[in-house]
Amino acid sequence: MLDRREWQERAAAHERRVDAWVAPHLRRREAGRSHPVEDFMFIYYGHRPARLRRWHPGAGVVLAGARGFGKEYLDTDEGAVLDLATLLPRRKATLEWTAALLSATASRPPHLGCFGMHEWAMVYKLPQREVRHAAQPLRLPPEEIAEVVERRGVRCSHFDAFRFFTEPARPLNALQPTRERQVELEQPGCLHANMDLYKWAYKLSPLVPSELVADCFELARDIRAVDMRASPYDLSALGYPPIRIETAAGRAEYAAAQRVFAERAKPLRARLLEECERLLALRV
Repeated sequence: MLDRREWQERAAAHERRVDAWVAPHLRRREAGRSHPVEDFMFIYYGHRPARLRRWHPGAGVVLAGARGFGKEYLDTDEGAVLDLATLLPRRKATLEWTAALLSATASRPPHLGCFGMHEWAMVYKLPQREVRHAAQPLRLPPEEIAEVVERRGVRCSHFDAFRFFTEPARPLNALQPTRERQVELEQPGCLHANMDLYKWAYKLSPLVPSELVADCFELARDIRAVDMRASPYDLSALGYPPIRIETAAGRAEYAAAQRVFAERAKPLRARLLEECERLLALRV
């Protein structure tokens, strides 16, 4: 049980933390502008800003003195608590699949040899006007981008990156990931696999604490910055100096960042897996 003062302080702290990310995004959206790093977190991932801002304590926590806390909650004599009898049956398949993915990913060693070539494969042999972030300049002309892709090759294991490859780039990938093979192929060195911890966290909301969702968002936001710095786009005008993975020094810098992110992701993945297993073990 959380007493009223404690849960109100936690809710307010969460809102302040999230507002630092959400408020600039909403201002840009209102002005009709977009940012290829900051706004990606709200455009690609389907969790609305208001939902990210909303605080939940997680399953099995009673909010002392709370009434009418939300539609997923029950009012009891002691306070508000999540309605697990309704929520858990609906989420069982999601919990099982997410637990299997997190467990399989955590069991593997990190592979650090992709060097961010997935972003290059997404613009391979496309004219500038057709690339995903057409408002941003490319660091290299298209023919040099193609030469780098063909010389370095692509070793992407993540389906949700691979599905955005251009058609000519797909056969160049060492793997052919599918949604069905995601549990089989996901590995903890992959930037996108670690970004997606945010996705699995918000899909489990409100059953997991909102602080955990925010921790995963923060990691994904930091990863996105490196992802785009290593891409063929030139975001230096926005304050993102390039990681030139077409050079040996750039590849070393990228792999070092991957190691750091893999270490940061490890406890978050473990916490999410622990939450899944705890929820699956509940009898309601």
